[in-house]
Amino acid sequence: MTTLVTGANGFVGTALCERLNRESIPFRAAIRNNHQTQRRIGAFSIGDIDGQTDWRDALQSMQLVVHLAARVHIMRDTSSDSLTDFRRVNFEGAVQLAKQAADHGVRRLVFVSSIKVNGESTSIGRPFNPDDTPSPKDPFGVSKYEAEQALRRVATEAGMEVVIIRSPLVYGPCVKANFGSMMRWVARGIPLPLAGVTENRRSMVGLDNLVDLIVTCLRHPAAANQTFLVSDDEDLSTASLLRRMGEAQGTPARLFYMHPVALELGATMLGKRSIYQRLCGSLQVDSSKTRQLLDWTPPVSVDEGLRRAAIPTSR
Repeated sequence: MTTLVTGANGFVGTALCERLNRESIPFRAAIRNNHQTQRRIGAFSIGDIDGQTDWRDALQSMQLVVHLAARVHIMRDTSSDSLTDFRRVNFEGAVQLAKQAADHGVRRLVFVSSIKVNGESTSIGRPFNPDDTPSPKDPFGVSKYEAEQALRRVATEAGMEVVIIRSPLVYGPCVKANFGSMMRWVARGIPLPLAGVTENRRSMVGLDNLVDLIVTCLRHPAAANQTFLVSDDEDLSTASLLRRMGEAQGTPARLFYMHPVALELGATMLGKRSIYQRLCGSLQVDSSKTRQLLDWTPPVSVDEGLRRAAIPTSR
């Protein structure tokens, strides 16, 4: 069955389209602006995404939809009303797509959401699971949670299946943001005061593993109307992650010891407590439902995923 992929020129969307193309699975790419690199695959340019977006031409003859297009989490958001901005794209845009997809007879919509719907952090040994009461803390997480709720309502009313995938941090080739910065720090041999951050645990998912789960959710009968969490199934401390980044890039991580309490105090004094939390806090997910219900295992190990991510950043 033919699949519409929204956000097809994004980090995950590009990898998903490459996978579908490689396996000769028919798909149609939808992007906001029809730039040159996407014209060769016949991408549909749909413009800005909000409650007025017209998806009808892109949805013609589609049976499946993967909705990746989103306003993503922004580190330095200068918007005067970020919640409204996130809702416009992530909530209103998703609802508009779902309603028009249902009108066009789409059978299943796979919505890639975020673990931020569950919350920002966990205690060691108490990972998030799909049945937890959602507790989003920031505008991005709130907008994704509201979209999940609305998509379930639209799907129920229309008889369309919806699958929700909540993903933690995704890494892979050309990854940006904090993860990309950490890869570059290690590759350049920059000394980092994180040797003592060994007690926290972070769940992540390699790009190829997330793409594999998305493809599985398009096909698997048991995925219908379910919410799944995804990870590589190996949770790492910050110190361990940095060392394995070094091994993946052939450059040993240069870590030195600073007590985590001192790190937290310094970050707080500099107004960077949120960065401390992302580096030194814990966020674990329980993906056992995903593995058991779909008979799915991540096909790529953490070390292999890091090697793939290291290719463009190792110089």
